[in-house]
Amino acid sequence: MNWYRHIPNAITFARIFAMIPLVWFMLEKNYEVALYIAMAAGFSDLLDGFLAKRYGWEGWLGGILDPLADKFMMLCCFLVFAVQNIIPNWLLIIVLARDVIIVTGTTFYHFTIDKMQKVQPSFLSKTNTALQILLIVVMLAHYSIYQFNENILNGLIYLVTIFTVSSGIHYVYLFFTHRKVFLQNQKTEKE
Repeated sequence: MNWYRHIPNAITFARIFAMIPLVWFMLEKNYEVALYIAMAAGFSDLLDGFLAKRYGWEGWLGGILDPLADKFMMLCCFLVFAVQNIIPNWLLIIVLARDVIIVTGTTFYHFTIDKMQKVQPSFLSKTNTALQILLIVVMLAHYSIYQFNENILNGLIYLVTIFTVSSGIHYVYLFFTHRKVFLQNQKTEKE
């Protein structure tokens, strides 16, 4: 058995476990160390993705773990930021609501309508994720090594809000469009 095929998954597991010290340092308001952990997590995300694609080590588990690790990091950081009044609570609620709607919708679709092999995130969703990670890094940097202008911080918060809501609406639209097409195909096959 080729053990090295599991390197990307091992990196992803390490990224998930890195959230423990990340959250701890954030709660201790040691944002500089938290920033370095977040940056290392971001680098590990790029590394495991590169290795999986470059060497054909992509698999079902990695397809689940990688986006889960990203969501876990964002959830942890947004939750701590909201508790510490660094971001508004409504932003945390919007981010959580979008993810709950997407997970609920895809689970429902998978088990009641049609089995889904792999969900490819849309460009809008990838942009949303990138902006959320950028907001986390900027906030950690702002409270540790570099003071950003408040207009930049507020602008980034509103940009994240717009993309989070837009990508959530887009996924709901895709769900209903695919459901309608699937049901029409089923009806045609029966006739």
